[in-house]
Amino acid sequence: MTERWTDADIPDQTGRAALITGANSGLGLRTAEVLAGKGARVFLACRSAERGAKALDIVKAAAAGAEPELIPLDLSELASVRAAAASARELTGDKLDILVNNAGVMATARGRTADGFELQFGTNYLGHAALTWLLMPALRGGRHARVVTLSSLAATGARIHLDDPNGDHRRYNAAAAYGQSKLADQVFALELDRRLRAAGEDILSVAAHPGYTATGLGSGMARSYSNPVVRSVIAGGHRVGEVLFAQGPRIGALPQLYAATADGVEGGSYFAPRGLGNLRGHPVEVPMLATARIEPLGSALWELTAKLTEVTPDPA
Repeated sequence: MTERWTDADIPDQTGRAALITGANSGLGLRTAEVLAGKGARVFLACRSAERGAKALDIVKAAAAGAEPELIPLDLSELASVRAAAASARELTGDKLDILVNNAGVMATARGRTADGFELQFGTNYLGHAALTWLLMPALRGGRHARVVTLSSLAATGARIHLDDPNGDHRRYNAAAAYGQSKLADQVFALELDRRLRAAGEDILSVAAHPGYTATGLGSGMARSYSNPVVRSVIAGGHRVGEVLFAQGPRIGALPQLYAATADGVEGGSYFAPRGLGNLRGHPVEVPMLATARIEPLGSALWELTAKLTEVTPDPA
C-alpha cells in the first residue's frame, strides 16, 4: 500500500455489482459515486426515498458504466431488510461482487427499532448482519466478492453485553450504545471471515473505519440529551471539532474503498486512516481490536444474532 493511496488507484470495476447501504449521503454517497465512476453497477440502499433519489442523480452523473439503481432499505426494520435483500438478488441475478455495510445512526436518544431492539444496536449491527446473511447467495454468485463492514474508533473500549444487548437492564448511555454496535460490527466481520475460510468460500470479509470524518452523523450526540443547555454545549463542541480536526468524506471514504477494491486485500483485514491516532489521512491496514479477536465472543455473538433476527446464519 502506498502512503497516499487514493480513489485514482482503484482498478477498473466494469462488470462488477456493488451495493452500498446508507448511500444517500456522506461516506456512502462518496463510495457509490467513486465505484460508479470506475464502471461498477451500483445499488444505493437508502431509507429515505427523497434523499435516495437526490443521491441517485449525483451517482448517475458520475457513472462510467451501468446506470445505478435505488433499493429501499430501512435497517431498523427486519421486514425491510428482507425485502431489500430479495430486490438486490433479483436485480443482480444473484451476482453481487461488493457489499458495503456503511449506514448507521450515532449516539441517538434512547429508541427502539420496529422489531423492538435498541435503536443503534438494531440499526448499525443487527440490520447489517441480517442483510449480509440474506445476500450470501448473491455474493457467492459474484467474482471474488467482498463484504466491507464499517466499524468506528468508538469501538475502542466498548463492551458487548451478550446478556443484555438492548440495554433493558442498564441505564442508557448513547455513546456506550453506539460503541457496542460498532464493536459488534468488527466482531461480526472477523467471525464471518473465519466461517467463510472454514467453508472454503471465495468471499472476503473485511472491515474499515473512517477516522474522524465530518458526515453529520455525530450531531445525534447532542440530541440524545434532554437538558437543553447540555445539548447546546455538546452541539457547539461537535461543530468546532469538525471544523478544526475532521476530514471530509472524500478522504474519509478511502479506507472502505480500499477494502472493497484494492489488490492484495486479505480476509479479516481492517483499514483506517494512517494519520496520528488513525483520525485522518490515507488508508492503512491496522490490527483489529483485541476484543474483536476473541473467537468465543465472535461465535456467541453470531448465535445471538441468529436468535434475535430469526435469520438463518450463512455460512452456518
